[in-house]
Amino acid sequence: MSPGGKLVRLGPTIGIVGGTGREGRALARRWALDGYPVVIGSRDAARAQRAAANVREAVPRGRVRGEDNASAAGSADVVVLTIPFAAQALLLPPLAPLVRGKVVIDATVPLHPEDPARPAPPPEGSALARAARLLGPDARLVGAFHTVSHLALAGEGPLEEDAFVCGDDPGAKEVAMALARSAGLRPLDAGPLQAAETLERLTPLLIGLGRRYRKQALGIRVTGL
Repeated sequence: MSPGGKLVRLGPTIGIVGGTGREGRALARRWALDGYPVVIGSRDAARAQRAAANVREAVPRGRVRGEDNASAAGSADVVVLTIPFAAQALLLPPLAPLVRGKVVIDATVPLHPEDPARPAPPPEGSALARAARLLGPDARLVGAFHTVSHLALAGEGPLEEDAFVCGDDPGAKEVAMALARSAGLRPLDAGPLQAAETLERLTPLLIGLGRRYRKQALGIRVTGL
């Protein structure tokens, strides 16, 4: 992939709720490079528009625009959540009627507010299970991208790491796995929604490893497959 490459893909529009953060912008750039239309969402529409303009600078022919979160979710075919765990209870309930029947890919990780190297799972067991409760049964919810660093995504070309995808909807998982491939990752089906309890704990593990070994952009690659 390169900013000067030919963008020929026509596919579902991807709406990234909370997309002005580092992870959201990095994913938006990767998908824009591969030709997907992308809508970056934010609580502040002007901030989303600035983030979209930033992505378009890197991908001049990319189909990227910025909207408020509700507009991003409502106009998208596939919705990606890159929001802080602390914002779930505020941001997700208003989106529930906008994502009915849609694939929703959640990358949220519950980290301890005083130490991101420690997990802080909610009573539901995982942020994904909590999102399922907040969005209701009509959202086709899957978890993905928990272990993928925005620093790795900011690079060019394929990544030497895996994207673990979990959920109870096989079709939704296939969509998430296709988007992981588009972003340069190898997707792996990690099982049902309950597997998020394990996957979300991998992020604080990577943060702790990064501290100890003074490395950034750590990822996970499963061998033997």
